[in-house]
Amino acid sequence: MFYKLIAAALATAALSGCLAKTALDVATLPVKVASKTVDAVTTSQAEADQKRGRELRKREQRLGELKRDYDKQAKKCFGGDADACARRDKLGAEIAQLMPLVPAEPN
Repeated sequence: MFYKLIAAALATAALSGCLAKTALDVATLPVKVASKTVDAVTTSQAEADQKRGRELRKREQRLGELKRDYDKQAKKCFGGDADACARRDKLGAEIAQLMPLVPAEPN
């Protein structure tokens, strides 16, 4: 009988701690959900800077490719290839369109 009373007292103490933890979890759940939603929806300044940097590097890389192709086509055009002249002009137009999107290098 005495052991049953001690076991019942221990079980009650353990359950009360468990119930308190559950009540705390239930009370803080809306805050946790809201903060995760805000984190998922918003973009931090660092993330925005990284994204802008990636986009800028892609544009710079594309501009470099276009300039190399332009130089190759200009050389062929100078050699008398009319198709190369047309490709060179098309590349020049694409370069002119992309140039304003790439910032100038600081001196």
